[in-house]
Amino acid sequence: MTTIEYRNDLRLFVRTALQSPARVGALTPTGPAVSALTASVVPDHPDATVVELGPGTGSITDAITARMAGSGRQFAVELDPGLAAHLRKTRHGVRVLQADALALDEVLAGAGVRPGGIDAVVSSLPWTLLAPEDRAALLRSVAGALCPDGTFSAIGYLTALPHKARSFRRQLEATFRETRTSSVVCSNLPPARVYRCRGPVV
Repeated sequence: MTTIEYRNDLRLFVRTALQSPARVGALTPTGPAVSALTASVVPDHPDATVVELGPGTGSITDAITARMAGSGRQFAVELDPGLAAHLRKTRHGVRVLQADALALDEVLAGAGVRPGGIDAVVSSLPWTLLAPEDRAALLRSVAGALCPDGTFSAIGYLTALPHKARSFRRQLEATFRETRTSSVVCSNLPPARVYRCRGPVV
């Protein structure tokens, strides 16, 4: 990515975050270290199907694309129409679905993705800003979309209220057989950790 492209992404992200802070959950795009950690659950086999929730301006999208190396199918579900349009213009190998992730079952069915057929779901959604019942419903949809050995990753910002972060962790542990948490990446703004989960309990 060129310096001009990065600045364009940054301006768009900040403008969108200021307009809808509860929807975006951060004031700057995800940094390279957290992007790489979040995308690390993406398998390297050529037929992989990967879905990203809340791609924003595409920093994690790029990390996923790098891991997939031109193979498989890469989807990005983005609610904001401006961000979705930006991704369509700049990330040509990604199928961008402008939709609410809370309707994930319907969104994936409309895109021809069968339940249980996804290898990895990668998310930078502001999970702790969602209502607990919405978190639970979306995690059930993620688990139902993944194959039996599928993986899921999500960013957890240190700015989240502790009780909400604990609640999200409990929901992850109830949804997956294995949940691991990375160390805190202080270079990210805001500092963040990454949850990496395997084996959906459907």
